[in-house]
Amino acid sequence: MHTRVRWIGLALFSAGCMLWQATLTSSQAQAADPPAKKAQAAKLKNQAAKTQAAKTQAAKTQAAKPKAIRDEDLPWPPALPGGKTVLTDSSPELLQGPAELSAGTVVAKTPPTVDFLYYPNQNYPGKPWSNWGDGCVAGGKFYSAVGDHLAIDKRQQQPHGTGTAHVYEYDPETKTLRSLVDVTRLLDLPQGHYTPGKIHSRVDLGSDGWLYYATHRGSPRAANDENHYRGDWIFRTNPATGKSEVVVTAPVPKHSIPNGLLDPQRLIYYGGTAAGPDAQEQGIQFFAYDVKGKKLLYAGPDGPARYMMLARSTGRLYYVPGNTDGQLMVYDPAQGGSPKPVKGVTMGIRAATEETKGGKIYTVSIGQGAADADIWEFDTKTEEARKIGTVAVGRTAYVASIDIDPTGRYLYYVPGAHGSGPVDGTPVVQFDIKTGQRKVIAFLSPYYENKYGFSLKGTYSTALSEDGSKLFVTFNTSRGTRAWDCCGLAVIHIPESER
Repeated sequence: MHTRVRWIGLALFSAGCMLWQATLTSSQAQAADPPAKKAQAAKLKNQAAKTQAAKTQAAKTQAAKPKAIRDEDLPWPPALPGGKTVLTDSSPELLQGPAELSAGTVVAKTPPTVDFLYYPNQNYPGKPWSNWGDGCVAGGKFYSAVGDHLAIDKRQQQPHGTGTAHVYEYDPETKTLRSLVDVTRLLDLPQGHYTPGKIHSRVDLGSDGWLYYATHRGSPRAANDENHYRGDWIFRTNPATGKSEVVVTAPVPKHSIPNGLLDPQRLIYYGGTAAGPDAQEQGIQFFAYDVKGKKLLYAGPDGPARYMMLARSTGRLYYVPGNTDGQLMVYDPAQGGSPKPVKGVTMGIRAATEETKGGKIYTVSIGQGAADADIWEFDTKTEEARKIGTVAVGRTAYVASIDIDPTGRYLYYVPGAHGSGPVDGTPVVQFDIKTGQRKVIAFLSPYYENKYGFSLKGTYSTALSEDGSKLFVTFNTSRGTRAWDCCGLAVIHIPESER
């Protein structure tokens, strides 16, 4: 009995010791806990303060940013300050560009005189109003096209129509632009039918006195069976009489025509297409259409996406399939049949000049998204090509139009076609074929931003006057919008001392 009592007492004593130890440990932990909690709380408070400070700074930064300007926020039609119809400027500031230019680039010593005016008929917000096709000079006048980029969409209301484009004539004597045609008004299609929002091809004057051009969709989705889409149109307009008419509807069924030019002597229209979603053939088609005889001469696959070059001396048409540098193809209407590869010639053709008297055509390769782009010289007599230089004077290299002067020595172009021109000061560049030197004739940015509040973002249409003294440039123009919202024409009078 005593032994049992003694054992129970020892067990109770042991349990008490353990309880005392646990209590002591707990008390020590509790004694140590408040500082740790305080440190953790301070850390969390500090993080919260930093987060709140960052939010406050972000809010201040956002508030400091100017509110994004939308096309619909702007006045229509666009107007020049002071009610002027034309701005005329000449200033040493036009020769002030970025601090760093690419090696081999110089700046002109004498600033040009520049005329600027807005294209008429831009009476409502487009999506946006844009220039996409190249222009031409004939009889001293400049012919070009712009479109509203709209497209039929049955899912939403369309207060400004389903897309249209205009062809314009600029008279340098009177410094005026006039619209020669509104293509959608000319078509006069029933409600619910597709209409084109762009003229994406060249505008070329034929030997018959008519301007020829083709249309392109405002949106790929619009060119479908539901919208009664048969294909786009080749048009012609007589600038002397003002008459316009359809040459042919859908030379390639259910395809639009973003690439097109005319052989003015033989009156053959050449095109590269873009398929609508319901077209049987989804690839780019190359076609040749006799506009005088009203017949399709050829249509086939692997066509050119954006540009071609024409040898007027031989009637041969050259292109590179797709939208990259590659194998040069030739179509000869005198021989007929399908296009053939030009043996041993790989080159780029994003833009091309007319053929010179010496039988040379100059092209520029694809520069969109690239650090630079090559300038090529193609000999129409030998069908040989060689690189002669590059286009970039800074960080942009996308050139969508290039022109040769009447002497055959100077090329002119404006890099940054798709809106990146101001990155390099929207430079107007002269390339000396003889020496390989690039010379900036003018930096149009930030001159126009600082003085007038609008920016000349890029161009797909340039043309030289017959005497080489004036460069006509259709600019996609921003009045504060992120991309651009309207189109304007700049006429750069090149000083004689710089050419």
